[in-house]
Amino acid sequence: MLIRLLKILIAAASGAYTVQLFTRGYTGAGIGMLILTILLVLISLRSMRLVMAFVYLRQQKMEEAKTWLGRVRVNQLWPRQRGYYYFLMGSLTMEQNMNDAEKLLKQAISLGLKHKHDEAAAKLNLAVVASTRRNLPEAKKLINECKRLDEKGMMTRDIKMVEDALRGGGARQAAGRSARRKANRGKK
Repeated sequence: MLIRLLKILIAAASGAYTVQLFTRGYTGAGIGMLILTILLVLISLRSMRLVMAFVYLRQQKMEEAKTWLGRVRVNQLWPRQRGYYYFLMGSLTMEQNMNDAEKLLKQAISLGLKHKHDEAAAKLNLAVVASTRRNLPEAKKLINECKRLDEKGMMTRDIKMVEDALRGGGARQAAGRSARRKANRGKK
């Protein structure tokens, strides 16, 4: 908390000094200081470690993303940034432990994500978790919420893949049930 406050104070002092440079007529130095002030404001509002984790996740470099997420201090993040932290951690831990991933993704949704497509991605991951537990009604409900949240159609292909997997799993379960019924009839 103290570090965040210190960053904000430095950014505010830099902004005040920038205004002073412009009012005194030092335009060149004021422009340079303005760029520095913008950089300081961005650093105080965003966690650069979280940004780096996003970059590596987009590049599909999972180990580097985990490394950067391990460096993040969760208690120093703003609440929405905590949501993105838990979203990233949940997405990365889905391969190892579905229970932990489900908890992290639910926590991310409860904290809130800024964009609707990010919330849709979190709910799609939860649908995958629900489908691996063979909770098909829950998975279908989550997929419908994903469709509603994905207004720009950014996740249409991913939603379709999960739906196809659910249909395949549902067809296999139905085939298994009918085979069990036939076997039970043969025993009678």
